[in-house]
Amino acid sequence: MNQDWQETTIDGARTRRWSLDAGQCPELKACHIAWLGLDSVFSPYRRVRLTPSGSYFLATLAGEGRVWLEGRWQKVTAGSLCMAPPRGLNAFHAVASRAEPWEIAWIRYDEAPWTKPLVGSGSPLRLDQGAEAFGRVLHGLRAEWEGDRDADMVRHWVALGHGLALRRSSAWRSSSRIAEMWETVASDLTVDWKLSSLAAACSVSAEHLRRLCRSELGRTPMEHVTFLRVRRAQDLLVATDHKLDAIAPQVGYRSAEVFSRAFVRCTGMTPTQYRERGH
Repeated sequence: MNQDWQETTIDGARTRRWSLDAGQCPELKACHIAWLGLDSVFSPYRRVRLTPSGSYFLATLAGEGRVWLEGRWQKVTAGSLCMAPPRGLNAFHAVASRAEPWEIAWIRYDEAPWTKPLVGSGSPLRLDQGAEAFGRVLHGLRAEWEGDRDADMVRHWVALGHGLALRRSSAWRSSSRIAEMWETVASDLTVDWKLSSLAAACSVSAEHLRRLCRSELGRTPMEHVTFLRVRRAQDLLVATDHKLDAIAPQVGYRSAEVFSRAFVRCTGMTPTQYRERGH
């Protein structure tokens, strides 16, 4: 599904927001956090970020919303935690038919292109646990900021939030072999990776790898290979002037046409559209 994506910020009359940015709070800057907040939102609340500079964490505390993941809109409900890598399409909105608010806690990072982002090649994009902890920490930070605003206490709350982000963005807590395998895949995307070769690379059965990927990444192993290829292609589209025919084989696709179809499925826009908006 291809959409005409545009940078969008819509709140709506009933939306209520609390946010804190690094300009106000130096403790955020120390953790490379650009902004964080707690939102209680109703339709037409909507956000679209085409090429954000840092990783993003969105925790649903109550209600229901929609988040663009894996090339399609997906429903998120209380308890779900979504993550987005930097420099990739990031979009979400409230549901018009819902009478109750969509309650969310969020953290947006600012990460330089040459640094390793929190949400990287081995990170999940969605978890069905962890949202409540983000909510408790951000509510605690808000209470301290609006109350005594003790610098040490603010620093502790920020460190807790950053620690949760680090923990949740690090998948494969149960197996370093699988984490190492994904690093190998990300380092050479030209290989014709198959489920069998991925499983062999980390010495597990194909079915076991499939179950682990579903549990810790929210996608199949081959879907994650596609995700890694598109992520790398995004960097090449912005950092170089290479034509699609040249980029496609660098990320494991036999033709620009096949590459373009995969890119649209993951990002919602064509490679050309992404390049134009990234410059």
